[in-house]
Amino acid sequence: MLKDKDRIFPNIYGFEDVSLAGARKRGVWDGTKELMAKGREWMVNEVKESGLRGRGGAGFSTGMKWSFMPKEVGERPHFLVVNADEGEPGTCKDREILRNEPHMMVEGALLASFAMAANASYIYIRGEFYRETEVLQRAIDEAYEAGLIGKNACGSGWDFDFIIHRGMGAYICGEEGALIQSLEGKKGQPRMKPPFPANVGLYGCPTTVNNVESIAVTPDIMRRGASWFSGLGRPNNTGTKLFAVSGHVNAPCVVEEEMGIPLKELIEKHAGGVRGGWDNLMAVIPGGCSTPNITKPECDTVLMDFDSLKEVKTGLGTAAVIVMDKSTDIVRAIARLSSFYAHESCGQCTPCREGTGWMARMMRRMTKGDAAIEEIDLLEEVTRQVEGHTICALGDAAAWPIQGLIRNFRPEIERRINEYNGA
Repeated sequence: MLKDKDRIFPNIYGFEDVSLAGARKRGVWDGTKELMAKGREWMVNEVKESGLRGRGGAGFSTGMKWSFMPKEVGERPHFLVVNADEGEPGTCKDREILRNEPHMMVEGALLASFAMAANASYIYIRGEFYRETEVLQRAIDEAYEAGLIGKNACGSGWDFDFIIHRGMGAYICGEEGALIQSLEGKKGQPRMKPPFPANVGLYGCPTTVNNVESIAVTPDIMRRGASWFSGLGRPNNTGTKLFAVSGHVNAPCVVEEEMGIPLKELIEKHAGGVRGGWDNLMAVIPGGCSTPNITKPECDTVLMDFDSLKEVKTGLGTAAVIVMDKSTDIVRAIARLSSFYAHESCGQCTPCREGTGWMARMMRRMTKGDAAIEEIDLLEEVTRQVEGHTICALGDAAAWPIQGLIRNFRPEIERRINEYNGA
């Protein structure tokens, strides 16, 4: 279990003062100027050595991503864009950072921007996070007043501006290319890669897009050292992580824990256990609704990190754990997710535009059993035609929950079909 001294987010529950004074008491903005004085190369290397992997879902090395930015600033300015569009059903961790630890976010944005030679950072916040936006704006205003950001940020000689941009509820804008398009005032649709944002990003300039949690933890990594962070968790799955546990548990929560905590321990210790006891568990979606579900036998032993979940054919994603007990209509639950993805597809890629609608319609029929047994394999075939054939990962996200359902609960789908057809 994570020791209190190793916590990065001591106020994630919002029990303490969220203002600048409260944040400073908790060690935020402590020695920021000295960290910047160590130089960009040291900062990037420290994040790289820590083993921090992106907390937005893909799990790519954050330090590696930073190092892709051009070393020198040419005619085009550099930008950092923070992705706070958190639109994945079940995921609600970034919202807690914005609401209860906003100064960690601002300080992280300053340090990350300095490390990549960016004088400006934009944060793209989901439009529904209205109150959270107010809290962050207050924190930004306080930081400007205190001289922590703006001209000569923290007395470092570096000018830095932090700007909020509110999204308007499109899930697709959580994808970095669509997010950049939306920031530019265009229709939110993913961009082809290459060119990658590090070469041609926002306004055609070198840009890095990072998740809120990835940016908020970097000041602590630099202050406490890469070896401290890499000493937590397991090799290749280091550090602490915010887990959001929802669904059929007695105490839904967002909690900071060490990477690699057993899923069972996470649910029993922090979320009050499964409703009706552990034996009443049917399945868990471990990483937000785009990851395939896993069954109880797998939940008994699986660890909550990238590699362990990959071994059971699912993923850590955003670490949004959705717990389903035996009262769940699992086919209907996955059909609901299929409808979500069909609704949120931007329509740019044919496999996704057509395929998500096909999958949603087929899943609606499967909930009643209004299908033939052969259509189960046909449905899986459609998911394979969508997966991996689109510009962004929304097609994959729509396919994986259905693949998990067919892999783990095929007998339930067959039972419905047989009942419906009077077999």
